[in-house]
Amino acid sequence: MALLPILRYPDPRLHKKAALVSRVDDSIRKLIMDMAETMYEAPGIGLAATQVDVHKRVIIIDVSEDKSALLALINPEILERSGEQVCEEGCLSVPGIYEKVTRSERVKVRALDPQGKSFTLEAEGLLAVCVQHEIDHLEGKVFVEHLSLLKQGRIKAKLAKQARITA
Repeated sequence: MALLPILRYPDPRLHKKAALVSRVDDSIRKLIMDMAETMYEAPGIGLAATQVDVHKRVIIIDVSEDKSALLALINPEILERSGEQVCEEGCLSVPGIYEKVTRSERVKVRALDPQGKSFTLEAEGLLAVCVQHEIDHLEGKVFVEHLSLLKQGRIKAKLAKQARITA
């Protein structure tokens, strides 16, 4: 396994739409394991392949307290949405920034698992937020783009300042 570099907002590669995975093979399973190691090390609870500059429709999530419930979704697709919730979100590509975002409270998702088998997941609460957040990445959208243009500008300025300080 290997740690992968995480793209930082506003890197234009974060806006690239991810391609469908045509075949689930060892290279996809290795990507999932490398993404998991990267996510846990960061630390985070979700990561999309887009964030590590791999533009394939693969996301991983683990909302457990003890990092024991890794969920990998290949070619995830939201089938149903219901309810509404406002949750404070953060993102490994937007370090140190947390903002309230409105999302569906419940989602039903179809995806492939690491063996290439189709499954359906019904998620609510934090897991539903995470699924929607990561699928947004596959569509080339970062969570801050759900915010006002004013807030987006402030976040870009703050991140630019952080980059200058650490450079």
